[in-house]
Amino acid sequence: MLPSKLFTTLFTAGLMASSVAAMAGLLTDSKGMTLYIYDKDVDGKSTCYDKCVAVWPPYLGNVSDPMTEGWTLVDRTDGTKQWAYDGKPTYYFTGDKKVGDKACDGSQGVWHVVNE
Repeated sequence: MLPSKLFTTLFTAGLMASSVAAMAGLLTDSKGMTLYIYDKDVDGKSTCYDKCVAVWPPYLGNVSDPMTEGWTLVDRTDGTKQWAYDGKPTYYFTGDKKVGDKACDGSQGVWHVVNE
């Protein structure tokens, strides 16, 4: 069961119905999976492609999705749209297997959980 602090702002992201939630100050998707930012992303543009995406997949969205404060969509080179929080593209980490996992936080000194 998720903590009572959990709140949800509904919108559709990518090909699945999703939402963003805050759990203990961390932003997660609707399933409670942690979202990350990458320090090497500059000016709201993702630099995570190829092998990087295999480990840190982007959190995708659509232009028709309603946006809440702080959230925008950024263009990826493959034509998809990626959710960005405070101008920073957001990602998942494939090593996170369950709600609350944040195994990638601080990884390589450039991956960080998205804090609310």
